[in-house]
Amino acid sequence: MDRIKIQGGRPLNGEIAISGAKNAALPLMAASLLTEAPLRLSNLPHLADITTLANVLSQHGVELHMDGGAAGGHAGRVLELTAGKVVNVRAAYDLVRRMRASVLVLGPLLAREGYVEVSMPGGCAIGTRPIDLHLKAMEALGARIELQDGYIEAHAPGGLSGGEVVFPKISVGATENALMAATLAKGTSRIVNAAREPEIGDLAECLNKMGARITGIGTDTLVVEGVDRLNGAEHAVIGDRIETGTYAMAAAITDGDLELVGANSKHLRAALDKLSLAGVAWRETNRGIRVCRANGPLQGTDAQTEPYPGFPTDLQAQFIATMATAEGASMVTETIFENRFMHVPELMRMGADVQIDGSSAMVRGVKRLKGAPVMATDLRASVSLVLAGLAAEGETEINRVYHLDRGYERLEEKLSACGAEIVRARAQEDDA
Repeated sequence: MDRIKIQGGRPLNGEIAISGAKNAALPLMAASLLTEAPLRLSNLPHLADITTLANVLSQHGVELHMDGGAAGGHAGRVLELTAGKVVNVRAAYDLVRRMRASVLVLGPLLAREGYVEVSMPGGCAIGTRPIDLHLKAMEALGARIELQDGYIEAHAPGGLSGGEVVFPKISVGATENALMAATLAKGTSRIVNAAREPEIGDLAECLNKMGARITGIGTDTLVVEGVDRLNGAEHAVIGDRIETGTYAMAAAITDGDLELVGANSKHLRAALDKLSLAGVAWRETNRGIRVCRANGPLQGTDAQTEPYPGFPTDLQAQFIATMATAEGASMVTETIFENRFMHVPELMRMGADVQIDGSSAMVRGVKRLKGAPVMATDLRASVSLVLAGLAAEGETEINRVYHLDRGYERLEEKLSACGAEIVRARAQEDDA
């Protein structure tokens, strides 16, 4: 099994190109099921999750054609998806179990075909993420839902009908599924307490290019006027705000200076505000944003995860790693997932001083982390260990790094180009 080895203590300097957002690309790919015409997506990241969903879509009859971009076909790629005929309405367990985002085929297939079977999803073990909100949304649009042998069976033989979908709590995935399903429903739908993440807005903008009629983009109430059919379109995936925040913290924790090319500060204001309070300077450039320490050591700063536009839960692990080397104490509170501190014991192996109390982590900064063998438990936990390793004294060896390949494109290459001493050790190399 692959592992990453890092010799820490080197400031990062230079520029990093921000890839297309995985969490925007996945629902955009699923939206191809809504039309017979080609959907052409550019700025697509080269990630394991993209490949997994591509395999899921191909099982439904979607034809996929990839055009490589720069860097040997691993950056700025263009993917054309054509669902001329849906040949299968069953999303099988073997594929869906690998990634929770596969449940995003539920809304499009139900809207187009009137029936769909989707396996109960799998994914990261970061807490309970029930899909009941997805199912209630489909029921609000006129579907009948049954659960049989680990599969969701959704029926709408006469097509979906416009309705009011009111979410009791914010859910990004359920909002995306409801939005896609409503585009082909008969009549008007209102999605209330909708998630407002930039990735939702990106999906809505693409759907409108395809002929959908969606208003309220960027607000917590989306109104969708159903149409009979959607067309093809061309759409560029937005930059990844979580990757942006991760590399901003990499600059901070290593006392480096990075320009993040393609970054959009408007999508990450809550996290950037917290970094400013911690003593990190950032400014917009004509290509993105530039990040470095403002003056002297980092300062302990509190943060609480919240739905967008609040501090992202997907940056919580990275922020704890960064605060582990700050002067003073920080209180980091997780309000989205109940089991997202699994990186903390591994950070403590590297000398971090962190105490967990329920949904909060008290982080007391130390002068220097120490390199150690550690194990990744999920995607964002993995990269928090990379950040810690970049700042630590000595060698850090991170095991189970396949998690990283789900969400970070060419991570070692991007960091190495900025001065990091980081390599991936392949299993065969270790055995030789």
